Amino acid sequence: MQSRISNLRARVFPDHWSLLFGQIAFYSFVVIALSGVVLMLDYKPSVEPVVYDGPYGPLRGTEMSRALDSTLAITFETRGGLLVRQVHHWATLIMVAAITLHLLQLFFTAAFRRPRRLNWLVVFGLLVLALGAALTGTSLPDDMASGTSLAVLDGVLQATPFVGSALSHLMFGGEFPGDVISQFYPLHIVVLPAAIIALFLVLALRKPAQKPERTAGRVDVVKSAGLFCFVAGVSLVMAATATINPVWLYGPADPADTSAGVGPAWYLAFLDGSLRLAPGWEIVVWGKTISLAVLLPVALCTLFLMLVAVYPFIEARVTGDRKEHYELERPRNNPIRTGIGVAGIVFYGVLWAAAGADTIAVQFHLSFNTLLRLFQVLLIVGPPAALFITRRICLGLQQQEQEIATHGIETGRIVRRPDGGYVEDHRPSARQLTSR
Repeated sequence: MQSRISNLRARVFPDHWSLLFGQIAFYSFVVIALSGVVLMLDYKPSVEPVVYDGPYGPLRGTEMSRALDSTLAITFETRGGLLVRQVHHWATLIMVAAITLHLLQLFFTAAFRRPRRLNWLVVFGLLVLALGAALTGTSLPDDMASGTSLAVLDGVLQATPFVGSALSHLMFGGEFPGDVISQFYPLHIVVLPAAIIALFLVLALRKPAQKPERTAGRVDVVKSAGLFCFVAGVSLVMAATATINPVWLYGPADPADTSAGVGPAWYLAFLDGSLRLAPGWEIVVWGKTISLAVLLPVALCTLFLMLVAVYPFIEARVTGDRKEHYELERPRNNPIRTGIGVAGIVFYGVLWAAAGADTIAVQFHLSFNTLLRLFQVLLIVGPPAALFITRRICLGLQQQEQEIATHGIETGRIVRRPDGGYVEDHRPSARQLTSR
């Protein structure tokens, strides 16, 4: 063990800001874990009904679960409780964002090629686990917003042909809403964090690829500690200045009611957007009605995530690339891959924006139905257009680099030749000077 720690300290990593997203994700997880331990001390994972008798007047006398009652007690009665709750929530958003950016960095720089395919799968696994931890965590307060999200989840499960009722019963421990907190609480505080820690350890023990023409340096403990303090500080500042998940405004969860004007967290919004854009199709198979309005968006999002996970293997199979690569690749040098990545971002972005179509329509005084039609068109036209435009930009950048390498850098100075003609003066590029 001591030798492994020594080897980790002596590891050489590329020194570039784009490679810090993994560290930011880990330090955010540390903040989440520390704040979560504090919240566990007063939180009661129970759906037992109680009558609220706390300091928040509008809810006094309201029947709610013990889970929401304890959450309100943490918020209004525990010293610093609201700050810790919001730090926990904001740090979760930072971690998911950092993992997503790290995955994009791996994709656009081709850091997923052999021998580092495992790195890609580990980071993708981290993203899935982080989404699972976030989903289970937001359900624990048992407020109206989380109850609405669970109702949508129950509808998706129920729409699964033939096994929908069994899946819903298994998920909620009985008929919806059941006792979902007893199902999610151990997942949120034990199972998912343990799996995330394991993947972080795997990622830490694997050496990242090097950036071409860039020097690398050893791990700097002082810089790492400073980055952790920065991440913790940003989480604290956001928690102290921006309210998030105000459960006291939503009230207790009720299967008969739903929250209005509250959307899903940004990292799950693409799922909600896909449900909004799906046409209301239904078919009857063997006497059972199957709602394609739910199955199609769920299948589409699942297929999208599966393609993201196996993309390195698809590219290697299509290109026949079996070599091992130890350097990163500039995005412009592979226009097709870069175009595919941007197309995927556009696809996700359209679904993400569609989740807020109702809010957009109200704020900008637009027709909600017209806005949905626009998003449906963009979902079909947007990704191919993004692929084409990105590919052309990459080819243009390659051509520009080739011209600079051949003729030098334009100076804007016009020189008259002896024969009376005019030419623009060029100065040698750094590469040309090096070759001399």
